[in-house]
Amino acid sequence: MSKRLEGKTALITGASSGIGHATALLFAREGAKVVVGARRQAELDRLVAQIEVAGGQAVALAGDVRWEDYAKALVALAVDRFGRLDIAFNNAGTLGEGGASTAVSEAGWSDTLAINLTGAFLGAKHQIGQMLKNGGGSVIFTSTFVGHTFAFPGVAAYAASKSGLIGLTQALAAEFGAQGVRVNSVLPGAVDTDMYRGMNDTAEAQAFVTNLHALKRVAKPEELARSVLYLASDDSAFVTGTASLVDGGASITRT
Repeated sequence: MSKRLEGKTALITGASSGIGHATALLFAREGAKVVVGARRQAELDRLVAQIEVAGGQAVALAGDVRWEDYAKALVALAVDRFGRLDIAFNNAGTLGEGGASTAVSEAGWSDTLAINLTGAFLGAKHQIGQMLKNGGGSVIFTSTFVGHTFAFPGVAAYAASKSGLIGLTQALAAEFGAQGVRVNSVLPGAVDTDMYRGMNDTAEAQAFVTNLHALKRVAKPEELARSVLYLASDDSAFVTGTASLVDGGASITRT
């Protein structure tokens, strides 16, 4: 293992499952000290135990990304336990209320944006503030190809909130680049997670989604984690403000 994150501290939200869980394990293997957050404490505790058994260092704090106090607490935990914050992966998200847009409730719309977009902003607000004290760092968001290069009916709130992350990425990258903070987004295609299976809960639906990708398969969470690792590491030292497609060719497939 190359230990590309040796000596760095990374914060990951949405770490109890899926992409966040896989990224936390990979970051720890690459030498990072890891702070993991999500709403489910038991799952986070199991993740921390898994990292520690493998010889890594990790700490967990459960909470809701919609609340600014939680964003502050995660950063404070990183500093208190490990002395600094170098990397933040704002990955927590929800599909939100779906269905015909004319029937989506105001509460459903607002809640989806609160989790996917406002929660990511609140996280970055405090993460960047701490990174500036260290001389810089890397902030990464999980956006999606949906609403960027591709559209599905019935997911207006999800698409709008995730597209908003791309604008947030660009604004923060421009604002803090001169101070050493890089900001990027990853845009996954379909990834075999609980969220994906919940949205595509039949064999027919999964076959349809699979066929949308040039690679004719969906991704494993570990494959997305490796792309996040690139953006977190010094390998991407001259990369900022990007919306990085990791979509298996879904954006260019018409067959």
